[in-house]
Amino acid sequence: MKNDVTLAERRAALLQAGAAVSRKVSSILQPEQLLNETVDVICDEFDFYYAGVFLLDEANEWAVLHAGRGEAGAAMLAEGHKLKIDGPSMIGAATGRGEGLIALDVGVEPVHFKNPHLPNTRSEMALPLKVGKKVIGALTVQSVQEAAFSDDDVTALQAMADQLAIAIDNSRLYAQTYRLLEQLSRRTKLLQAAARVGRDVTSILDLDTLLNNAVDIICEAYDFYYAGVFLLDEANEWAVLHAGRGEAGAAMLAEGHRLKIGGHSMIGAAIAQRKARIALDVGVEPVHFKNPHLPETRSEMALPLIVREDVIGAVTVQSVAEAAFSDYDITSLQAMADQLAVAINNARLLKELEAAHAELVRTKTFEAIATATIEAIHWIGNKALPISASVGLLRGDMERLAVDDPDLAESMREDLAMIDASARLIVSVQEHLIGPAREEKPRPTMVNDVVKDTAVATRISPQTISYDIAPDLPLAIADTTQLRRACGYVFRNALEATAGADEQHIAVEIAPTENGRFVAVRIADNGLGIPEEELDKIWAAFYTTKGAKHAGLGLSACLQILNQIDGRISAANLPGGGAMFELLIPVFDGPLPAAKLPSGRSILLIDDDDDWSRFAAATLTAAGNIVTRSAAGQVDPVTFDLILVDDVLELADVQVVLQQLSTAGEGSKTLVVTSGLRVERAMELMQLGVRDVLLKPYTAAALAEIVA
Repeated sequence: MKNDVTLAERRAALLQAGAAVSRKVSSILQPEQLLNETVDVICDEFDFYYAGVFLLDEANEWAVLHAGRGEAGAAMLAEGHKLKIDGPSMIGAATGRGEGLIALDVGVEPVHFKNPHLPNTRSEMALPLKVGKKVIGALTVQSVQEAAFSDDDVTALQAMADQLAIAIDNSRLYAQTYRLLEQLSRRTKLLQAAARVGRDVTSILDLDTLLNNAVDIICEAYDFYYAGVFLLDEANEWAVLHAGRGEAGAAMLAEGHRLKIGGHSMIGAAIAQRKARIALDVGVEPVHFKNPHLPETRSEMALPLIVREDVIGAVTVQSVAEAAFSDYDITSLQAMADQLAVAINNARLLKELEAAHAELVRTKTFEAIATATIEAIHWIGNKALPISASVGLLRGDMERLAVDDPDLAESMREDLAMIDASARLIVSVQEHLIGPAREEKPRPTMVNDVVKDTAVATRISPQTISYDIAPDLPLAIADTTQLRRACGYVFRNALEATAGADEQHIAVEIAPTENGRFVAVRIADNGLGIPEEELDKIWAAFYTTKGAKHAGLGLSACLQILNQIDGRISAANLPGGGAMFELLIPVFDGPLPAAKLPSGRSILLIDDDDDWSRFAAATLTAAGNIVTRSAAGQVDPVTFDLILVDDVLELADVQVVLQQLSTAGEGSKTLVVTSGLRVERAMELMQLGVRDVLLKPYTAAALAEIVA
């Protein structure tokens, strides 16, 4: 301003410039544009060196620079320049007091922030930006001249500052309203998309089709980069991917992709916490699974799938944009997830109902066939028993006849042999069918011991069979004699299936099921497999795929044995060839009775180095007995108080061992233990002079009963 301008002219010029500023800024509604243009207009109209606009932060502690003139303003904005309210600065004082301030000479002014970006400033005016009585910020205008401002200037320029404050407040309200409208529009689109997803998925009743269609529908409806559906496993430990969008989803499904519940992933956290999780920037999110199949993901939302009070899984939706999701989106997207959860649950229930119905029909059919067959065979078997006795009598008569007519006697021998073989076959068939129906005697069982005993008794060579047995197997509940019978049928079936292979191999896997309810025995062979159309028929009595020489009774007996203990048996072909039979034996979940074991005894245990012998030796030793284990009885038996012999020995012939003990005079203190007690076998062993043949004990209490 020139010195010869009168005070009235100066005030008129200021008011005119202020009006011009007000006109230009009042029509600008975008906050950033408003503030940037404000500092330029003020400097241009008033010929000031610098102007800057500060706005108060949410805590009302700092005045933060939001716009500044020229390079100096750009540099301060880059630094995040801010001044303390009521602090030692013109802006701080103006915002704290709510009134304009003038520094006529900044070099000597006590309340002034020495700014290195504005070295030419000689005088400054700070004007509060007020809406009503509320201070929202302050305006600084600076000049290169000393004493460039007067008190009269404050009055003139404050009117311009008040107009600016109103314009800033209006732009804020406009921005807020615009954001609310955007949010409302987005929520409307999300709800419309949720309705479409719900409409499209609720009509799909096949679970696999539902899940695959759901991820496609979600991505198309919401324009997401990726979507995937996880369902909980039976043990509720892992979330397993069941459907995923596109090539990435297919690759993860092929890998068996799963995430730990409560682990370091959005899905795991959403399921564990039962609420939606958002990752606005997956690059810095601590709880996020970095997935190499989805490199372009920048933000993710995980939504739990909840039916009533149960979490059944979660759905992940991912975007290539950062901060693509907000808390407002959760409500809309969770509504979609809730509908999807109901659809999944309905499809599951339908699938379970169909499976249960099919199993019921299958079971009832086999029961009807088995009942009718058993009754018929039982009647025929009873009629066949006298035939064998009569054959014996006829043979005696025939020998007397042979003196007079040897040719006739030889012909009769052949006829009697055929009659005897046929009668024995009928009795054998009766045993196959009636045997599994005998009264069950379930007890706690070491399934792995029964399976290994069966394999050795079936004479499967160690080179042919391999075992994969999980550690710390729980005890199961079963009649071990019948279970051994069932395992024997399956092993013989496997040997017959691999008879023509270049190299026979039978693989046995024993492990608890995921839900912990069963011990699973999986017996796989490298044979030709079972024709797919025969898989449901093999369980029927007299049905066989191996020709007329096979009665087709083994698998029917297996089914009956497993059904009696509330277990299950199933068969399937393996992808690489061969077949696999799975026997599910219920886990023993009752209390174990207390054991009162004797002590101070010397006990010889003749058995292989297997799980049962280790259990027996450890239990007896812990009670204070001295236990010696031998795989073939190659020790002096006279020094022992009690001798326990396993009926099935892999490295020795049990009959030879028992004969040696009897010869040494130790038969009276010898007990034979067996996992499968058959009357014929027991009588055979008792004839060798042993004291008794008993079922093998699998608990400390059962072991105590034997050794007491």
